[in-house]
Amino acid sequence: MDVLVVGSGGREHALGWKLRQSPRCGRLLAAPGNPGLAAVGTCLPIGADDADALVQLAMEERVGLVVVGPEAPLAAGLADRLRSAGIPVFGPSAAAARIESSKAFARDLMTRMGIPQPEYAVFTHGGEAQSYLVGLAARGVTSVVVKASGLAAGKGAVVCETIAAAQQVTRAMLDEGAFGDAGREVVIEERLVGPEASLLVVTDGYVVVPCLPAQDYKRIGEEDTGPNTGGMGSYAPAPLVSGEVYAEALTTIVRPALRALAEAGTPFVGCLYAGLMLTAAGLKVIEFNCRFGDPETQAVLSLLDSDLLELLLAAAEGRLAASDTHWRPEKAVCVALVSAGYPGRYDTGMPITGLEEAQVLPGVTIFHAGTRRASDGALVTAGGRVLNVVGTGSSFACAMDRAYAAADCIRFAGKTLRRDIGLRVRE
Repeated sequence: MDVLVVGSGGREHALGWKLRQSPRCGRLLAAPGNPGLAAVGTCLPIGADDADALVQLAMEERVGLVVVGPEAPLAAGLADRLRSAGIPVFGPSAAAARIESSKAFARDLMTRMGIPQPEYAVFTHGGEAQSYLVGLAARGVTSVVVKASGLAAGKGAVVCETIAAAQQVTRAMLDEGAFGDAGREVVIEERLVGPEASLLVVTDGYVVVPCLPAQDYKRIGEEDTGPNTGGMGSYAPAPLVSGEVYAEALTTIVRPALRALAEAGTPFVGCLYAGLMLTAAGLKVIEFNCRFGDPETQAVLSLLDSDLLELLLAAAEGRLAASDTHWRPEKAVCVALVSAGYPGRYDTGMPITGLEEAQVLPGVTIFHAGTRRASDGALVTAGGRVLNVVGTGSSFACAMDRAYAAADCIRFAGKTLRRDIGLRVRE
């Protein structure tokens, strides 16, 4: 069976790498892919947002399964187009993907289903938002989170330490267009306190197969300082998510959300990501995503000991009950190497060296996130997040040591990384 992976980041490289290991995988195609995916398959110069070309490609090549990595093409209806053409696809419809593409929609769904979440309010007019913030200040609230309701590449949530800061951020989003269309509607939320966890489940809309719980690091700086990024690293399995906590999350959060979407006639087929916080008052939902997390996927799939292609195909074909999933009893730590200046402005085209030395180290896998081949064939940087270095081992200490040993082998001008990925669980 030929498989098409849509996307070009580290998550897509990890998906393609694991899919290629299936005995059922024939050709692995990637659109547009990256140099890492080119090493395990064939990359085609078709953008993830070019639905017409992607559907045509899948039909002409008689692809047996399409796996859509990023959220934007899902929100734009790529999975709908593929299903209409009779092509099996792992990824939700545009209607179901609203659980990520509209934070306001997701919050309202959670309210309707009684899913635990922070106090929130939704605004499209700056004056009303400012009045609400003034009211919060009068109640003694000092810190909130302001979120662009639409897709903002993981950077649309701003933690505001003061109400004055929240007023400034809200004004920038609603009145000044700081986040474009994504920020034309904003959600102002209670700031939750507690450790975070990422739960990824594979589902056909009804049956759920849980993946290992993970934790990611969103802030650019060590000790969780600085602005949010797409993700600076992750580890799995997250020890704070016990079997009991995971079972509670499935019962009170994941299954009610899936039930709401199914009852609305838009069953969710794909990977549902629940970003949770373990607060003093119990589990609460920070956000839902409609796809595999990045960089959680790189850590989680490094520990998968069963056939990913069979799992995703079963979900796409609505027969997930027959799936059988196993995990290696190890730990994984993923460290992102990013360009200087990220998540703000950064330069690209920096030559990358030391990759060959790094990827032969024991227990190390390297996923390309933002790289390309220059005209002379040299590997150069092509994005903010450049490479994801994953170390696996019998303990978090071993996995962390392996990841950082490999990361230190790799060189490019302006290379930036956090040195504390996995430190909180190091044994």
